[in-house]
Amino acid sequence: MNGKLGIGFVGVGWMGSVQLKRLLERDDVEVRHVCQPDKPGALRVLDELGLPHSLYTPDYDQVVADKGIDCVWLVSPNRFHGPQSIQALQAGKHVFCEKPCATKYDEYCTQLELARSNPRLMTFVDYILYFDAMEQNLREMVARDEFGAITQIQVNYRHPINIAGDKAWKLSREVMGDAMGMGIIHSLSVIYWIMQSQARPVSVFASAMPAQVRPFEALSIWNIQIHFDNGATGFCFGNIDTSKGYDAYHNLSGTKGGFIFDSQTDHSHKVRLWSEKATDGRWIYPLDAARCEREGVGQLAWPADTSTPDSGDVIHHQTAEAVGHFLECVKSGRQSPLSFVNAAPITELGWAALVSAELKRPVELPLEPAAAREILARADSAASA
Repeated sequence: MNGKLGIGFVGVGWMGSVQLKRLLERDDVEVRHVCQPDKPGALRVLDELGLPHSLYTPDYDQVVADKGIDCVWLVSPNRFHGPQSIQALQAGKHVFCEKPCATKYDEYCTQLELARSNPRLMTFVDYILYFDAMEQNLREMVARDEFGAITQIQVNYRHPINIAGDKAWKLSREVMGDAMGMGIIHSLSVIYWIMQSQARPVSVFASAMPAQVRPFEALSIWNIQIHFDNGATGFCFGNIDTSKGYDAYHNLSGTKGGFIFDSQTDHSHKVRLWSEKATDGRWIYPLDAARCEREGVGQLAWPADTSTPDSGDVIHHQTAEAVGHFLECVKSGRQSPLSFVNAAPITELGWAALVSAELKRPVELPLEPAAAREILARADSAASA
């Protein structure tokens, strides 16, 4: 092994193939297995990456049984995330898991229990927007009190999930789970991390409706309201059914400033903000360096390569940063902010939205596990009937 971390990679579809490429760019890992049921698809990716066919296995048990595997990398279809991560933790492996961490509440509870009882095992849920440069800037500005006390925050996730051709399996609720796990949880994660330095969520009120354009089995159009312990409110419009492009609109209002991000306008004007502390109360466009210079705030311009969450294409995401972050956690023995345990409040927001929509009323956080288990099981049974 020569000191390299052994990787058992599971799922080399669209997202998985990109993450596998990022791993192969590093010199501190060794990919020992590539696992998925679809052998032709896996071999095609291995060929594209110049990897030997001998890495392929259809048998996940073989992956977790390999003593040379340090980390199991889960980019399999959503419904496998819970069972596969549980099996990996039971086998003593570190776990990188695409969101959602589980599609069944019982699996989530078991996963969380295992992670808490094995703190030496590093875990990670890939809420990729955590690594976006704009999101990092925004979190830091809130933490520095540049907007004052946040009173209202809106973050949307409207993105038509690709179901073309061999991606039609995403229509299945059994395979993909709910719309939270299909993308809307990204918005909840952003809201949580922006507010984390000021407040914690205490209740969720959500409503949902079926897809109106495409035949998704899961409820696909969501309105989610989050109440925080300081009186602030968060809101998300979520829609995986249809949208005019990728809509991750942000609107943050504080007592001393505000921030707006419009993912559907030209890059220079996607972001505008004002702050009594940082901009002397003026609206500025930090991605437009020339305009900042003309308006006498050139020092407030952001770097030209600042990323923003304006694409659903993983090629444009901070995939290398997420991969590197998790591997550094494994080496250092320090859990990520996105570990199963540390990210549980985000996951809980998703479960709470499902419970609230089922009950048609607000629900308090944290959820009471027995009640949540019963309500979510009832919703699953009704959806499967």
